[in-house]
Amino acid sequence: MGIFEPFRALGYITDGTPFAVQRRGMETFITLSTGKAWQIYNCAKLNLVLAGPELVKKIRALASWRDFTFAASGCDIVVFKRTHQVATWSGHKAKVAFLLLFGKHILSVDLQGSLLIWTAVELDPNKALVGQIQLGEKFYPSCIMHPDTYLNKVIVGSEEGTLQLWNINTQKKLYEFKGWGSSIRCCVSSPALDVVGIGCADGKIHVHNLRFDEEVVTFTHTTRGAVTALAFRTDGQPLLAAGGSSGVISVWNLGKKRLHSVIKDAHYSSICSLYFFANEPVLMSSSTDNSIKMWIFDTSDGEGRLLRFRSGHSAPPTCIRYYGKGRHILSAGQDRAFRFFSVIQDQQSKELSQGHVAKRAKKLKLKEEEIKLPPVIAFDAAEIRERDWCNVVTCHLDDPCAYTWRLQNFVIGEHILRPSCEVPTAVKACSISSCGNFAVIGTEGGWIERFNLQSGFSRGSYIDIGEEEPCGHHGAVVGLACEAMNALLISGGYNGDIKVWDFKGRDLKFRWEVGAPLVKIVYHAGNGLLATAADDMILRLYDVTAVRIVRKFVGHIDRVTDLCFSEDGKWLLSSGMDGTIRIWDVISSRQLDAIHVDAAPTALSISPNMDMLATTHVDKNGIYLWANRMMYSGAEDIESFISGEQVVNVPMPTVSSRKDSEDTEEDTLVKDPAIKKLDSSNSLIGNSCSAQLTPGLVTLAMLPKTQWQSLVNLDIIKMRNKPIEPPKKPEKAPFFLQSLSTLSGERIFVHNSVTDSGDQNEAEKVKSTGQSGNKNEGFSDLMKLLHSCMETRDFALVTDFLKSLSPSAVDLELRMLQIIDNENITETEHAVELKGIGMLLEYFVSEVFCNNNFEFIQALIRLFLKIHGETIRRQISLQEKARQLLELQSSTWQRLDTSFQNTRCMITFLSNSQF
Repeated sequence: MGIFEPFRALGYITDGTPFAVQRRGMETFITLSTGKAWQIYNCAKLNLVLAGPELVKKIRALASWRDFTFAASGCDIVVFKRTHQVATWSGHKAKVAFLLLFGKHILSVDLQGSLLIWTAVELDPNKALVGQIQLGEKFYPSCIMHPDTYLNKVIVGSEEGTLQLWNINTQKKLYEFKGWGSSIRCCVSSPALDVVGIGCADGKIHVHNLRFDEEVVTFTHTTRGAVTALAFRTDGQPLLAAGGSSGVISVWNLGKKRLHSVIKDAHYSSICSLYFFANEPVLMSSSTDNSIKMWIFDTSDGEGRLLRFRSGHSAPPTCIRYYGKGRHILSAGQDRAFRFFSVIQDQQSKELSQGHVAKRAKKLKLKEEEIKLPPVIAFDAAEIRERDWCNVVTCHLDDPCAYTWRLQNFVIGEHILRPSCEVPTAVKACSISSCGNFAVIGTEGGWIERFNLQSGFSRGSYIDIGEEEPCGHHGAVVGLACEAMNALLISGGYNGDIKVWDFKGRDLKFRWEVGAPLVKIVYHAGNGLLATAADDMILRLYDVTAVRIVRKFVGHIDRVTDLCFSEDGKWLLSSGMDGTIRIWDVISSRQLDAIHVDAAPTALSISPNMDMLATTHVDKNGIYLWANRMMYSGAEDIESFISGEQVVNVPMPTVSSRKDSEDTEEDTLVKDPAIKKLDSSNSLIGNSCSAQLTPGLVTLAMLPKTQWQSLVNLDIIKMRNKPIEPPKKPEKAPFFLQSLSTLSGERIFVHNSVTDSGDQNEAEKVKSTGQSGNKNEGFSDLMKLLHSCMETRDFALVTDFLKSLSPSAVDLELRMLQIIDNENITETEHAVELKGIGMLLEYFVSEVFCNNNFEFIQALIRLFLKIHGETIRRQISLQEKARQLLELQSSTWQRLDTSFQNTRCMITFLSNSQF
């Protein structure tokens, strides 16, 4: 592993897999697939609740029941409890295509027509399978559903257009419906008894009565294409929603048997799922365009309006940049969308508005995609003027204009920057000055012009009189950069020339010839270095102030796609079509690290804090975050991270930042050699360990911080609280306080019961010694509890007793076993103390193994070793138990540090954020 390691992926909502809905109490949850992983959203606000780990193969079907999530991946069904993989069911010989929750059973259907019945309450793969049905040799299933009130019965649709009714209890086929001569795509149950809705590939919707095998009504979808999803409204309104492969949602009135309303631009691509919430006028839809939407039917005309949604790029993004001190990312993709992503809270991500696109599309009778601007090919942003005027400029594919955006309101700006050249050509590059007042754009024809962002007016052009035509470059302008003090403007041409202009006077000062067509330029205002990438795959660094080339980096073997400097200017990062991301050290002029990924990176951007790297990749719709290990590991030696000239293969980040989440708590513990040794050698480990929420982590005691910290610093506290001078004797006691004289002449104040009870022996004892003398003999309360818990190995009562004591009382309980004479320790003379110390060691081993009350137990161990460490060192019988505790402690901290590495990344983000 190199400097950057995978953290997580942003912008993934759903793919073409139908979602699974689960009602728990008053809340509804929806489980979505993101390819090889899954996510759970709370439908109340569509906020992300859980994100599962990435599987080996793509998820083709999902089902959810209580805390369990069932994902069909390849020929297996992977079972998760919350986010932890607890079982894998294998029984299919072909890819599992459909899952159906049927009471406490899971029905799975593969592409070859095998239907397997699993019990959801049994996680053992050998016991989970309870039945198997072969649907037929020439029967290729396309959907499965359970008709309401039909006990133990399911309907399976086929590609041939027929349907089969099966009893899964007797495993017999009850009836076969002939169908309508078209492949069946979906089938859902209606609120009416015996009636189901069936969607076909020819665009027809059949409402059919199963009991009499009769057609109730037939509808034809409003647009061409197959009917891919159906949903019946359940709040009393006889409505049926149908989604098609064109992204249109048609709502049909079953009572009047006619079209009710149409949501034309519901999605940009095929709809894969529809669901009406129980007794609510709310419809949930998901599509292959990476979005989920909720529609509410509360208007007077009965049409649906968009209530809330979550979406990401429907096509791969090509340009990204960190914004807002590393808390946000601006991205533009091939889907004509310009998006604003939050790296902290996914629900804050949104798409920047391009005006009234829906209204204009409806007026012109066009699709929204046709109204949107062409895909963004380059953009620049300046945070300094965010609240004053437009602070983002974008260049679009084959568009002769540049567009401004007001990021404070997340809308497109009022000014369109049009170059004043005679022959308009497409704008290829743009740059905003460091002051945020000016924007400079460059065109495909070589024209360079400066504009004022506040007014949108032109402020002059940059013309090289040495060129044949009046322009800045003979070829296309591939990059622009403004100097920090607005003194210089740097431009790069495709023909391989770099020109430096006087920003204000617009005169050409000097030029460089690269010797190869330029692809990309990037400028760092702090150190005045300009990095260029050319078609020869060589990275060149120029010192603009000294007017000379200072570095050359060679390593890429395919076209360089993007460049970026680190915030301090010491690193140059590059990405290429060879699938590598390389980090170059500008000072030492060497390659620090190179990682190879499965999909070639197309753009990259490093955060201002240098803690995260964001990348985009070919055929990937998300933004991938990589954590800088140097920022979180605590190591100071950079040589331990870099790979030098060696290229390291690194897996891509997933939607979940957790590692090894497919292991259960028991599997994680058994994998640890130290724990395996403890478990096999003796029976020190108790049986009352409660399962942790996340494997590899720990459960805290949730005590006040001062309670367990005082155990560690008890000596310091006692020193600080030590009285400066002894207490003074009272001159005369109050008349209402009873007192007794001692042999030393002091007077001790006692309770009335001592003198009034007539117990002369007790009074004489107090008088002679000055103490009450009712101390327990033998073992203390702690030792008695330990002795009683040794048989069951359940030390919960011991922990609760210690948690109830004050730090001073805990210290006293441990010191009651302290052996003062460490030079002459004999087992016969100190048998009671050595037995108590041994029981305490066994107690600590059991509690560390269970990972409960972690911070409190660690403080107890430190105090215990401080008091009894010398005794343990000298006693052979105690050394073996102490060695076991040491091995368990080391393995626990090592596993904890590994599991917390990604968590520390997220904590850093949260600490830097402002909510």
